[in-house]
Amino acid sequence: VLPERLQRREAERQQGVERQRQKKEAQVVKEEQSEFFVAAFAREREAVEALLAAGPLEEAAARLQGLQKLLTESVRFLAPYEVRQGQEAVARLQGDLVARRQQLEPKKKFAFRALKKEAAPGSKPRPAEPAQPAAAAPAAGPAEGEPGGPPLCGFSGAEDEELELGPAELLQHDVVLSELRGCRVRLRGNANTLRVRDCRGCTVLCGPVSTSVLVDGCRDCLLVLACQQLRTHRTHDSRFYVQVTSRAVIEDCTKVSFAPYTWSYPGIERDFESSGLDRNRNNWNLVDDFDWLATDKPSPNWSLIAENERISCWD
Repeated sequence: VLPERLQRREAERQQGVERQRQKKEAQVVKEEQSEFFVAAFAREREAVEALLAAGPLEEAAARLQGLQKLLTESVRFLAPYEVRQGQEAVARLQGDLVARRQQLEPKKKFAFRALKKEAAPGSKPRPAEPAQPAAAAPAAGPAEGEPGGPPLCGFSGAEDEELELGPAELLQHDVVLSELRGCRVRLRGNANTLRVRDCRGCTVLCGPVSTSVLVDGCRDCLLVLACQQLRTHRTHDSRFYVQVTSRAVIEDCTKVSFAPYTWSYPGIERDFESSGLDRNRNNWNLVDDFDWLATDKPSPNWSLIAENERISCWD
């Protein structure tokens, strides 16, 4: 009996040693990958900064998109603070790119059409309203990652309206939706970035966004989004239908839920091609909660929408 017990203990000890060895090797690989990423990211970031200062903006935009892709593909082995630093750097560069474009090119004046809801039977028709102007910069200051100047296009301050932008207005523009109440917004086309800020009770249907989407300070909203990177801050009681190539990030959020992207419209395939997003890659169910550090328990702040509760028709 004694030799068997000793043999069993020795086998357990060897298994423990082997587990520690494998764990150490995995940690070394992870650290080497992280070091490579930091060096490559810093090199590309400096190149983008130099192009923004003196080089052609189109080349700067292309290098910035490559920088975003590098971050997206490296998220799986990076520490949360490294992911956050990378996201902040990309957001800052995106803001600098927008500011440079505004500085070098006169800002176009858009007039966006607001689609009025149909009146209930028997009610008096509402008087015609003038076309809604382009949104002005929010008075409270820009959201994180937003350029300091006015947005190139978007809507602000509307209430109970049907709002819509098409491909011509959206193509590679930075879009801001701010302080909307009870609105339904359709963005049919390929935007460069999207910021949804301080909205309540709104539905936002958005075509493919080439880079990042930031949702900040929203409540009771339904958001249908396709993008490389999704960041959500200070948002509550909201549902997301997403096509995202990296892992979505939430912070200071509660009762947010996720499902796969299901919106479609004529021309959406062309917009996906223009955006560069991979339709076959969707991490809609992979969410990093920066407020939940436990690894053995799921975050209570987000959930997946049950399949029988998902919306499939948006008309």
